[in-house]
Amino acid sequence: MASSSSYNSPCAACKFLRRKCMPGCIFAPYFPPEEPQKFANVHKIFGASNVTKLLNELLPHQREDAVNSLAYEAEARVRDPVYGCVGAISFLQRQVQRLQKELDAANADLIRFACSEIPTAMATSSVQPMVAAHRQRPRMGNDEGAGGNFYHGTSGMVLPYNFPWNDDNEEGGGGGGRGSM
Repeated sequence: MASSSSYNSPCAACKFLRRKCMPGCIFAPYFPPEEPQKFANVHKIFGASNVTKLLNELLPHQREDAVNSLAYEAEARVRDPVYGCVGAISFLQRQVQRLQKELDAANADLIRFACSEIPTAMATSSVQPMVAAHRQRPRMGNDEGAGGNFYHGTSGMVLPYNFPWNDDNEEGGGGGGRGSM
């Protein structure tokens, strides 16, 4: 990124701090003049001298990620001074857990519906060999080594087929319907 001083417009940091933006300004690539609130939040939470020290200690290719993280945390702290982004993360984790429970309940309803459609005589003759074959497989801790092709809901029910929304083979994940949090 080019320094904003070449356009005769100081970067947002220098403008906020009311100083001349020099050609080697460490803030210029990361706080463009079009985003003054970004630096204002970072300055309010962390302080300009602390941000300068941090950026000088980092390698140039790490600075943009660091500034983005600082800006995100500063904005979250302005909105929620007590918890910051930890509050947002906690909220999202609770939402994931709630949605996982809803998914498990929906899967259980689908299983009950599917099982009620199978005649009783046919169910006992075709399910018993699958259950026996599954019991012969060695199980590893947390059902991770059970082959990856089984849905593992919170009820402990194991089915010998994948649901399309719980396909563990695409990304190599294990555990089926269990959340990993």
